[in-house]
Amino acid sequence: MEGLSFFVGVIGNIISVLLFLSPLETFWRIIKHKSTEEFQSLPYICTLLNASLWTYYGITKPGGLLVATVNGFGILVEAVYGKTSVLVGILDVGILGAAILVTRLALNGEARIDAIGFMCAGLNIIMYASPLSAMVPNGTGFLLGAAQLVLYAIYRNTKPSKTTTVSDSLEEGTQHQPLISSSH
Repeated sequence: MEGLSFFVGVIGNIISVLLFLSPLETFWRIIKHKSTEEFQSLPYICTLLNASLWTYYGITKPGGLLVATVNGFGILVEAVYGKTSVLVGILDVGILGAAILVTRLALNGEARIDAIGFMCAGLNIIMYASPLSAMVPNGTGFLLGAAQLVLYAIYRNTKPSKTTTVSDSLEEGTQHQPLISSSH
């Protein structure tokens, strides 16, 4: 079973290397045009943080050599991609440093490994789900629009009640007095 686990790990590392190299075409385009154009460095900086945390996890966890080596490669690749020093300093040095400091000082053994693993998994979820955030406003708009259509379908043939008050008239927009007087 250990041989199968190692084989699957090697396959995972190959896929991870290809994932780290996938922005290579974009990187060459930036070099060729000598401009970042509309490309943002934040995804590369976040991937650098992710690879750094996973490398730390692989170094800390017994038997984590494959995790440490592939993410060590990812650190090298992403460091070349993301050269925005302020964000690199805050995210990749600051957060990584804080994670190492807290886990080294406050946790031991399996608790430390679990905490690092949870941080890595959480960052993975955030990184790979973030492109979906562009769909959330559209999804919310769809749900609200659908709710409006359902309400319209339910109440479209409803007749107003015979007894209407001043507040009902205001809500229905049937007040005939101007809201702003034209006289001085």
